[in-house]
Amino acid sequence: MKIKALKGFKDILPGEVEVWQKVETTARNIFSRFDFSEIRLPVLEKTELFARSIGEDTDIVEKEMYTFVDKQITMRPEATASLLRAYIEHGLKVKKPVQRLFTIGPMFRHERPQKGRLRQFHQMDVEVLGSESPLVDAELMAMGAMLFKELGISVSLEMNSLGCPLCRPAYRRALLDFIESRKDGLCDDCRRRSSTNPLRVLDCKKTACRELVDQAPSILEALCPDCKTHFSTVQDGLKQLGVQYRLNKFMVRGLDYYCRTTFEFITKDLGAQAAVAAGGRYDGLVEKLGGPKNTPGIGFAMGLERIVLLLLQEKKVTIERNGPDLFVIGLGDKGLELSYGLVHDLRSRKIYVAMDHEGKSLKSQMKQANKAGAVHVLIIGDDEVDRSRGNLKEMESGQQQEVKLEAASLVEVMNLNM
Repeated sequence: MKIKALKGFKDILPGEVEVWQKVETTARNIFSRFDFSEIRLPVLEKTELFARSIGEDTDIVEKEMYTFVDKQITMRPEATASLLRAYIEHGLKVKKPVQRLFTIGPMFRHERPQKGRLRQFHQMDVEVLGSESPLVDAELMAMGAMLFKELGISVSLEMNSLGCPLCRPAYRRALLDFIESRKDGLCDDCRRRSSTNPLRVLDCKKTACRELVDQAPSILEALCPDCKTHFSTVQDGLKQLGVQYRLNKFMVRGLDYYCRTTFEFITKDLGAQAAVAAGGRYDGLVEKLGGPKNTPGIGFAMGLERIVLLLLQEKKVTIERNGPDLFVIGLGDKGLELSYGLVHDLRSRKIYVAMDHEGKSLKSQMKQANKAGAVHVLIIGDDEVDRSRGNLKEMESGQQQEVKLEAASLVEVMNLNM
């Protein structure tokens, strides 16, 4: 019986992995322009970290985490909590008051696999820690918009404000009163959430629930003066940077730690509307995890599977795999022996070289060289070994010239021809 990959876990094969590399390279380039530094984080963390940060009543903690119960450790379901743990543990605030960090890697959630969503999925996560400026919120969204533009992906930006601990309680009471009057028509999940996390009721994707809460009060009408000013300045910043957006009063985040600005980049190219990036502000989370008081933060995560899926299905990315600079064809025992050492010497000189180790025929190896897209071919048989010289053929033009079978000479000649 063949052993297959686990459900919800996917191999990324040659031909597709190059698209991933292009996305990551483009992202790293843009992040560096915005003064972000990379941080690499472990996959396993203490379960308590996610329970305290994400919230014990969230679907992620209740139903979706991969947890080793006996060890009380969990495979990370998202990156923000891990990044903040590292920020606190290593005293990064002391080293630099405002930290701009990003990380790329796999996350794990036990949920129903679907298009663009797997149980092992990959995210690019960017965070700014130590700044409460609303202009940072706008800049972060502008950076996301720039990344999608350079990748050639069409998205729309939606945003909302979730208020702060001062203005949210009054809104929560108003929302609970509204939900209570319509509770009987809600789905089981929404009825459960209504008492533990009523904001999530607004985010339900079921049509019946959405229709019932369509007239729900908006938190934007309940913001305190400071939150109003903050949100207004965010919008001014986006306009100044030329970033278009739409207000969405139903946008909430599935994690407990968010406050004030929250946003999503939405695409319609995956069928139903789908978020390809989402995030927001979480000003109290660092302190909640035992870090320095009054350390504001904001960030967002981008789903790599969905981005790659968009690029592949819309054919918006062309991957050209460069062939080897040289394909060395060794014929016979002496030819293979000399080729083996020569190829290694050339590689040590940073030349991309390929060869066949199976002793196949000249015709077969020439086919391999053509298929690989080799720029040059060098044939080494008994006669070439005896003379210490061979013919170097440029594949595109068909031109040939005699060269010494020495790495330095070959490099010099190929560099002149390339």
